[in-house]
Amino acid sequence: MAPTAALVEASGLVKEFRRPRKAPGLAGALRHLVTRRFDVHRAVDGIDLRVDEGESVAYVGPNGAGKSTTVKLLTGILVPTAGEVRVAGVVPHRDRVANARNVGVVFGQRTQLWWDLPVQDTFELLRDMYRIPAADYRRSMDRLCEVLEIGPLLPVLARKLSLGQRMRADLAAALLHEPRIVYLDEPTIGLDVSVKDRVRAFLRQLVADGTTVLLTTHDVGDIEEVCRRIVVVDEGRIRHDGPVDVLRDTLAGHSTVRFQLAAPAPLELIRQHLPDAEVSAGAGERDLVVRFDRTLRPAGAVAAAVMGLVEVRDLRIDDEGVADLIRRLHERDSPAALTGAG
Repeated sequence: MAPTAALVEASGLVKEFRRPRKAPGLAGALRHLVTRRFDVHRAVDGIDLRVDEGESVAYVGPNGAGKSTTVKLLTGILVPTAGEVRVAGVVPHRDRVANARNVGVVFGQRTQLWWDLPVQDTFELLRDMYRIPAADYRRSMDRLCEVLEIGPLLPVLARKLSLGQRMRADLAAALLHEPRIVYLDEPTIGLDVSVKDRVRAFLRQLVADGTTVLLTTHDVGDIEEVCRRIVVVDEGRIRHDGPVDVLRDTLAGHSTVRFQLAAPAPLELIRQHLPDAEVSAGAGERDLVVRFDRTLRPAGAVAAAVMGLVEVRDLRIDDEGVADLIRRLHERDSPAALTGAG
C-alpha cells in the first residue's frame, strides 16, 4: 500500500515576537521613546510537525504554549521567523490565496459571518470569493444543511443567532469550498451538551469522509471523541506526539468505578478484598468510590469483587481524561522528576 501523503509539513518552525521593555508610568514611556529596548519572546521554538491526509489531530497544551501561533503560521496569517512550512505543497505566507483554497478555519470565539447580513448572504459572498461552481455550491449547501441542520438559519441575520447556531453556521462557512484541511480552535467553547454532541458527530463524519482536521481545544471530550492522534506542546516545543489511546495507556494507570449501593457501604470489608485499591465513600452514605491501577486488575474484576460483597444498584467507570494525562506528562518530564529531586 502506498504511503499516505503529507498534507502539512513543518520543519524547524520558529516564531519570535518583540515586546517593548519599558518602566511603568509616563517617565518610562518617555525614556522608551528615546532609547527603545525590546525583549524577544519565542512563541514557537523549533517545531517539526507532519500531518497526513485524512488524519484527525489534537494540538493541545496549556495557555501560552504556542498552539494558536502555530495555527496562524499554518494559515499564513503570520510569517515564521525561521524554519519552513508547507500546506498541500504551498508555503502559506507566500501564497495566501492558494493556501486559502486548501484550508478552512473556525475560531470558537470569532466568526467569519457578516454580522448584519442574513447567513445565506454570507454563504453567497463566500461562493463568489472562492469561485465555487454553481453545481458544487448547491451540492455543498445541500449536504451542510442536512448534517448541520442550518436550513432554518439561512434567512436569519448573523447577529441574531445563538452561540450554538452561529457555531454551526461558521462550520458550514469554513467547509463550503470543500477544503482539504480544517483548523478548529475551540470549536465547542460555550456550547451546551446537546449542541456539542451534534458538532462532534459532524466532525467525526467529516474525518470519515477524508477531510483532515487539526483541533486545538481544552475540552477533553472534543479530543477523545474526534481525534485519533494527540500532539502536546508547551513553551513552543512538542512534548509528545502519538495516538490518544497510547498516551492514556502510557500515563493513565488508574481508573475509578463509582457504585450506588442498596445499603451503606461496608468500607473496611471492601478494602480487605481490594487491598491494592483506594476505597472511599462517595457523596452519599450509599455511594462507593474505588480507584485502582488498571494495569494490575481490569475494571470488570473490581466490579465483580464489589458485587460479590454488596448489592449494587448502579455503577459508572471513569477513566482519567486527556487533560489529566497532559498534566501528568508535564509532571513526569519536569526537571525535578528527571533528576529525582523532591
